[in-house]
Amino acid sequence: MTSRPGARADRSVVGAVSAPAQVVPAPRPARSASSPIADYLSSLQVERGAARNTLLAYRRDLAGFERFLTRERRGLESVSVTDLSRYLGTLRRGGLGSRSVARHLSAVRGLYRFLLDERRITRDPTEHLDSPRPARRLPRTLSMEDAAALVEAPDTTRPDGLRDRALLELLYACGLRASEALGLRVEDVNFAAGYVIVTGKGNRQRLVPAGAQALDWVRRYLGTVRPRLVRRDAAPLFLNRSGGGLSRQSLWSLIRRAARRAGLRSAVSPHTLRHSFASHLLERGADLRSVQAMLGHVDISTTQIYTHLPSSVVHDMYRKFHPRARRSSARRAAG
Repeated sequence: MTSRPGARADRSVVGAVSAPAQVVPAPRPARSASSPIADYLSSLQVERGAARNTLLAYRRDLAGFERFLTRERRGLESVSVTDLSRYLGTLRRGGLGSRSVARHLSAVRGLYRFLLDERRITRDPTEHLDSPRPARRLPRTLSMEDAAALVEAPDTTRPDGLRDRALLELLYACGLRASEALGLRVEDVNFAAGYVIVTGKGNRQRLVPAGAQALDWVRRYLGTVRPRLVRRDAAPLFLNRSGGGLSRQSLWSLIRRAARRAGLRSAVSPHTLRHSFASHLLERGADLRSVQAMLGHVDISTTQIYTHLPSSVVHDMYRKFHPRARRSSARRAAG
């Protein structure tokens, strides 16, 4: 005798054989077959437009948190403040500094707030947990002379040198992050109005003025070098020799080459030019709100760090007015 379809499912219902026939409501479909962490990352990407690098960092940090819970034999929903404190201690003992530990905790905190909003948990174990306060480092900047020497260092008689010059000019003229510069498209540069459309963190766009010199070098690059590099309908403004977009590694390499040609001894990165852009503007009298808008900072406190940099104006004032700023006449005579 062949069993009718659904017979096995019927036997799983208590009293199904003896009870009179009745309509059994279909079970509600599960909200998601994926893990809570995967759902959270998907929410960051779809609903908040998180950048790819942010998603990668959160995925890596939360994978480490998941491994910790496995070792501790704890479930994601049953974590306590004590467990979290032990987790942070593990990170510190692993050699992470305060800034890195704070980043890991930020990922975990975001996960639990998501789970609370989704009503998958009834309490947030991170609610009363203080984040470690990382020491705030002053950004490294170049003097105006060194910034000019770096930007002007590429050999513009070579096609890649002309491209590098245009890219460095734009980095310094607009204070771009590395990802922002590499993500520029040809149509993002408005030569007539003198600005570029920059896509920053969270896919937020902003208009940033570009200096005449930077735009002139970009125009020269577009008119002579880029047409030779294009192998297909490539969208990126700055291309490599194969016709594809420049990578972050290529950007770092060309900046290091330019620094060597300029004779700069200190380490220079794309962010060094961004920091120099901000500090030089403030040093020459730009207001903080305007610099904040050009940098794409959501919080002005992020921009205020540049007001702590000792500019040449401050140095001149100190040497002029502080009673101990100059060597005494006796020491000058002895020297």
